[in-house]
Amino acid sequence: MPSPLVFVTGASSGIGQALAARYLRAGFRLALVARRSEPIQQWLDAQTPPASGCAAYAADVRDVHALGVVAMDCLNRQGVPETVIANAGISVGMDSSVREDLQAMRRTLETNVLGMAATFQPFIAPMRTRGSGRLVGIASVAGIRGLPGHGAYCSSKSAAITYCESLRGELRGSGVKVVTLVPGYIDTPLTQQNRYSMPFLMSAGKFADRAFLAIEAGVSYQVIPWQMGLLAKLLRALPNPVFDKILAGRPRKRRQDE
Repeated sequence: MPSPLVFVTGASSGIGQALAARYLRAGFRLALVARRSEPIQQWLDAQTPPASGCAAYAADVRDVHALGVVAMDCLNRQGVPETVIANAGISVGMDSSVREDLQAMRRTLETNVLGMAATFQPFIAPMRTRGSGRLVGIASVAGIRGLPGHGAYCSSKSAAITYCESLRGELRGSGVKVVTLVPGYIDTPLTQQNRYSMPFLMSAGKFADRAFLAIEAGVSYQVIPWQMGLLAKLLRALPNPVFDKILAGRPRKRRQDE
């Protein structure tokens, strides 16, 4: 029997690459996707011992057709994955009064929401037929409450959380589990550009270790680290005037032209 396969988007850096490394250590074969396959292949070639049975694919998750072609190539070459992780995501600030920022919002929603659904879609029927599998959506605590200047990112991650919840209900009883992971602040190229404090900042490697355990356990929803889960619940419970006052004057995420 071949070793199990994990399919990961956004695998060229950050959380995606850390998850790939964690699954490789666990003996999984890898199907790794990014907009450019060369960095992934270079990373695979640098592994010691050599990563066998692994493949690098190139696709932008916003391109539903291209991602579908990659998924079919994976199914034909490597088989049905045990786990599919929709990790690809972007984060950019926006100002709703600026017309050009609506395009940034479109790109964010297409990547973080449509891209997640397009990642899962080709694998649902094969997993149902087999009667097992895990579909893992990487969301964010930013999806729990809206933050000023983060309208595109927060709304996309909120949509990702509710999308995974809907999909979980659809697949109930099929043997296919849907896992929603909600990272707090993880030290990646995405967060290194932030100009505000990031409580409970965690390395990508530590996140991957905890995520791996949650995924293998088949949990439906988990915030990592747990401290951010408590903070998010507190923020959710605050009355709007109190929440707005706390965030007044907080530095905003950089816009695409900053």
